Amino acid sequence: MTQITVYSDYVCPYCLLAEQVLSDAIGDRDIRIAWRAFELRPDPLPTLRPEDPYLPAVWRKSVYPLAERLGVPIKLPSLSPQPRTAKAFELLALAQDRGLDHSYSMRVLRAFFEEDRDIGDPDVLVALAADAGIDPDEARQVLEDGTYAERHREALRHAREDMTITSVPTIVVGDRVFRGTPPADELKAAIDRLESEAAADDRSLPNKTGE
Repeated sequence: MTQITVYSDYVCPYCLLAEQVLSDAIGDRDIRIAWRAFELRPDPLPTLRPEDPYLPAVWRKSVYPLAERLGVPIKLPSLSPQPRTAKAFELLALAQDRGLDHSYSMRVLRAFFEEDRDIGDPDVLVALAADAGIDPDEARQVLEDGTYAERHREALRHAREDMTITSVPTIVVGDRVFRGTPPADELKAAIDRLESEAAADDRSLPNKTGE
């Protein structure tokens, strides 16, 4: 199946908004959205506080106008300071193994930006994982055991060093890399090209009889 990869942090509102642009561009085509981790402020860097001037200014000038254009009911979360997302990304690794990374990521993003829930709380994360179709007992166990902690650290290393990612969302469509919320027409053109290349590759493969 054709795949598009999104590097994100669950405390970035543009990741939720970019998914709407991406879904609109994909339409009814059979294209998988794969989610990858990128923490903007990993421990011990301090996370942002909504009562400080920075976040309200960014939301007023940029986030809210874009959300209104896209029809996404988003709001600045009240939790202060903002939660760390390492544990949420450990569960992303589990979701990847279950083929549920898209539904899980969207559930976490919507919980934070539409429902004002604390996505740094393990109990909240387990409930959100269950909403996405992941067994809650398994989700709780892997968080308690740190089963995916090393895999998450490797995911961060890959994002920073191999992919040279510095901001989110970063969307990879074939050989095109979009940093930030991409223009809809450019994104659609990149997806059209990706599909055409995938179809050409399929045609070049031998058929089942080896002819």
